[in-house]
Amino acid sequence: MDDLDRKLIAQLGADARMSVATLARRLGVARSTIQARQERLETSGIIAGYTLKLGEAGKRGRIRATALVTIEPRSTAAVLQRLKTFPAVEVAHTTSGRFDLILQISASTTQDLDETLDAIGSITGVRSSESLIHLSTKIDRAV
Repeated sequence: MDDLDRKLIAQLGADARMSVATLARRLGVARSTIQARQERLETSGIIAGYTLKLGEAGKRGRIRATALVTIEPRSTAAVLQRLKTFPAVEVAHTTSGRFDLILQISASTTQDLDETLDAIGSITGVRSSESLIHLSTKIDRAV
């Protein structure tokens, strides 16, 4: 990846629906260059897909939380397989340090969130968990 690829990814990260013509104009290169770069980034797996990102209006009414989970040794695969069945679990990261997993959770009610957290805690292999309720988002640069 070179500087042009990084700039292209940054532009698409800000607006994945941006036209090839607009991208070419903003980056000062030919449309064919943008098309070729975009195709190469997709084929190589650097760009895995395009999605939408909900704004605050779209997130209204959703309760979001982070769960910090400690699991038993050699239980990661089984715990992750079980977590995949929970629709409220949006993202799961393995991590180093005191916790083994960081989960991003979204629910429509506190009751739904509570039930999800209880279900996570009852998974065989989960030693402990700690949850943090998100109050407001101050910075979000995720691409």
